[in-house]
Amino acid sequence: MSFRKVVRQSKFRHVFGQPVKNDQCYEDIRVSRVTWDSTFCAVNPKFLAVIVEASGGGAFLVLPLGKTGRIDKAYPTVCGHTGPVLDIDWCPHNDEVIASGSEDCTVMVWQIPENGLTLPLTEPVVVLEGHIKRVGIVTWHPTARNVLLSAGCDNVVLIWNVGTAEELYRLDTQHPDLIYNVCWNRNGSLFCSACKDKSVRIIDPRRGTLVAEREKAHEGARPMRAIFLADGKVFTTGFSRMSERQLALWDPGNLEDPMALQELDSSNGALLPFYDPDTNVVYVCGKGDSSIRYFEITDEPPYIHFLNTFTSKEPQRGMGSMPKRGLEVSKCEIARFYKLHERKCEPIVMTVPRKSDLFQDDLYPDTAGPEAALEAEEWVSGRDADPILISLREAYVPSKQRDLKVNRRNVLSDSRPASTPARLGAPSPAGSTAVTTASGSLYRAEEARKLDEIMQELQKLRTLVTEQSDRINRLEAQLGRLQNGDA
Repeated sequence: MSFRKVVRQSKFRHVFGQPVKNDQCYEDIRVSRVTWDSTFCAVNPKFLAVIVEASGGGAFLVLPLGKTGRIDKAYPTVCGHTGPVLDIDWCPHNDEVIASGSEDCTVMVWQIPENGLTLPLTEPVVVLEGHIKRVGIVTWHPTARNVLLSAGCDNVVLIWNVGTAEELYRLDTQHPDLIYNVCWNRNGSLFCSACKDKSVRIIDPRRGTLVAEREKAHEGARPMRAIFLADGKVFTTGFSRMSERQLALWDPGNLEDPMALQELDSSNGALLPFYDPDTNVVYVCGKGDSSIRYFEITDEPPYIHFLNTFTSKEPQRGMGSMPKRGLEVSKCEIARFYKLHERKCEPIVMTVPRKSDLFQDDLYPDTAGPEAALEAEEWVSGRDADPILISLREAYVPSKQRDLKVNRRNVLSDSRPASTPARLGAPSPAGSTAVTTASGSLYRAEEARKLDEIMQELQKLRTLVTEQSDRINRLEAQLGRLQNGDA
């Protein structure tokens, strides 16, 4: 009897990656040399953003996607930070809005002009100050408009309403050590995090509660990553005790043992996972590697199925991933990555070969569109919503974006508890609760005291102006008499 090896059927077994031609790359970009394990690159259907070297501060380039070829050294940058930029993230609900976190301890949110930059951009729409150490992670809420999460080297996670410049939630007791990454789940009701203490945590930000925790998810000392999949499972990358790189899949209902655990190799670069919820494919890129491995996640054992490896000659310094709505469906493109070299950015196209020119329904189920499902206030009140989906059958056409407006409530005319101003103040004192909002009586008392001080200062200035005005009148009268020879 002869046994034939059964090959698992999958439409993604033959996905192949291909770098674009040289003239479609972005050349002469001085990619940042900061030693921080972020992707250094963010991309959407309109713009490519890359963190770059900058003298005397932090900067990132924002290029219209079509601006390929050699980038002039004098090309304007976004350069309002006073320290190196560590992370950037495009708003999923507005292709012209991007957030950045920096070593200067601030988060800034920027409005990019519709056709790109013609001058350096130094003025953000809003500055969010609440961290006391560098901010290494910024990530937008997937479904609620204007909700932004930041995590700093102070081991604190802050959640902001960018539309009002308010600090919504402060989570300062969950992480005893450096936070490596944070990832929202599909509807933004929870997030998972990977921490230097080797724990993976699932956290409910609105309640400030720890939903689940797995200590020593990976036993190695090097950086881990944790991401949510569409069905609520958690996928992690990390290192074994013997420093071998690992992938694992976890059921949040039972984090005792992984559903699947695979060892890859013994390279030392952190593995950055990119996930496509429409195809359930995870692409894993190692920093300093020259390859992208991809795996399909299924409901049957062994759950994580290796598909293929895209390999190139040069190691990657960072990587960006295009949202599904920015891909060319007519070419059966299911993913596009933007690989950072030392001096350039190279798009890599992942396609599924098909003979037909017709729209491939099985490759392109409806995908998350740019419309927010909730307003920030609805999310804060406890509502959740899945992303609003769009069809890619007619190919996605970006619509006119509305400008980000920051509505700072006026403490003089608003009878509600005063919100924090655009430049938010220092963090809460030690021993504060895990979640603090800006509506407590202490906060109101402090605001009332500040308001009283302002009113007193105003009164003093008015008195001074009146006195000076009287003095001017007297001097003018004296001058008039001198000129007339009366004095």
